[in-house]
Amino acid sequence: MKIRRRPTSIALAVTALVSALTLSACGGSSSAKDGSGKLAVVASFYPMEFLAEQIGGEHVKVTDLTAAGVEPHDLELTAKQVGAVTKAGAVLYLKGLQPSVDKAVAQSHSQHVVDAAAVSPLVDHHLDEGTEEHGGEAGHEHADAAGDPHIWLDPTRYAAVAKSVGAEFAKADPAHAADYQQNTDALVTKLAALDKEFQDGLKNTGTKAFVTSHAAFGYLADHYGLEQVAINGVDPEAEPTPARLAAIQQAAKEHGVTTVFFETLVSPKLAETVAKDLGLKTAVLDPLEGVKDPAKDDYFSVMKQNLTNLRSALAATPTTTG
Repeated sequence: MKIRRRPTSIALAVTALVSALTLSACGGSSSAKDGSGKLAVVASFYPMEFLAEQIGGEHVKVTDLTAAGVEPHDLELTAKQVGAVTKAGAVLYLKGLQPSVDKAVAQSHSQHVVDAAAVSPLVDHHLDEGTEEHGGEAGHEHADAAGDPHIWLDPTRYAAVAKSVGAEFAKADPAHAADYQQNTDALVTKLAALDKEFQDGLKNTGTKAFVTSHAAFGYLADHYGLEQVAINGVDPEAEPTPARLAAIQQAAKEHGVTTVFFETLVSPKLAETVAKDLGLKTAVLDPLEGVKDPAKDDYFSVMKQNLTNLRSALAATPTTTG
């Protein structure tokens, strides 16, 4: 490769800059800390932000690349956000969900990165089948060969990611490793309790099938023995084919479905139209890709509301004890 000669003063300046960047990327803890001395963490979207805050506690400063209330699938990063990824002491993301984040992480050479999809391998739930945008081989860009990204809707998979986050924080900030471990253990315990609530709450139901506007609940359905019937695939706003709508109508009749679920971050219009055509009710089943009001809701409150709404739609019998 040819290298163009430049004046000595410029060459020296470039050398100094490269040296500084190298030290920043590879060296001491100062590169991992913000101005207040906290570990600077970048999270790609809400489920990663929640883990960072719960595990990092007072020792971290978390930046979420996806603003509250914004659907994360089509996020495009600003130059400032790319810079934040490059400078972060730790980065939490899910490869395959947000291509612009994947690119920024790959270019940053960050030392402490947690890819949730590597911790809990994704499963192909055939998310794009039955939609107008499904091209047979490719599907949506972030679904290409990656599978269903919504692993956080299975508390056991989410707990596995939490453990990885705790371990990576300890490596990035060894001085507070004991606190990160304690916070991780506490979060994993809460997730195990949530899993038990779902297991018990969905044990006795009138039907195991539910209709949702967005095919985000494959892991939840698999883990709790349910059947997801999705109007749309990975893109919550894609148009279903007439054949897909006919299949949904047939499934609703066969399984005694009473409710069509829609989500909070996209328009409920399609779900409402399908429900009206089928003579069904509508309700919210939140895929937790983000929360509109983080001061009011968090992962656990939304998941517990999802359980309540599922039990109602599936006509679950009261849980008995003893």
